[in-house]
Amino acid sequence: MIAAGLILLAVGALDLARSRLTGVRLGIALVLLGGALLPLAAWAGAAAWWFAAVGAAAVWAATTSTREPTRWGLWPAALLGLVTAVAVALIGVREGQGPLERIWPIESPLGVVSLDLAVALVGSLVFLVESGNVIVRASLRGGVVAAAATNALRGGRLIGPLERILVFALTLTGAFTLLAAVLAAKGIVRFPEISRDDEGGDRAEYFLVGSLVSWVVALAAAFLVWWGSAA
Repeated sequence: MIAAGLILLAVGALDLARSRLTGVRLGIALVLLGGALLPLAAWAGAAAWWFAAVGAAAVWAATTSTREPTRWGLWPAALLGLVTAVAVALIGVREGQGPLERIWPIESPLGVVSLDLAVALVGSLVFLVESGNVIVRASLRGGVVAAAATNALRGGRLIGPLERILVFALTLTGAFTLLAAVLAAKGIVRFPEISRDDEGGDRAEYFLVGSLVSWVVALAAAFLVWWGSAA
């Protein structure tokens, strides 16, 4: 489970950095980030997995973009999902968790949280913020989505991460009624804009495809965490 958490953390941190920085600043930020997290991974007995996570992030960076869709479409996301699923299947919650296991597991309102589970939770949350936007944008690459639709439904880059984090948290806590209410509320709020759609249906397509893919990403992350903790 620690491997999947570190992979999601590396990819999510990469996308957060490159969505805000470019050129030399981006390179410096990534080196500093990788150097700072390596000792933490070593203290958790997972230094080798951190290097594997950095490799996965490098492949992700070569095949995706935080600004424009690439020719790879959703294949990088599918490959990442497969890799993290295999990592969870092979490595559940470890018995030995490095020097940091002296202070873990810790108590929380939802029960005991092991170090591996904490890393998976943090990695998933970081991944959902910006990497979720990357996946949603890739899903819209093949569709005919006019620029006017993107402008009309502005705010999605902010609403999307918040929505994914809510879906992720509510799913893990079993608050399915509240989850359904949140998803329904988004449709109600967006309905006036979608109802003014033109004959092309661009706004409706943009909203429906983007929302469904965003929810699937959040639910998949929640499933990985649940699966790893239950293994």
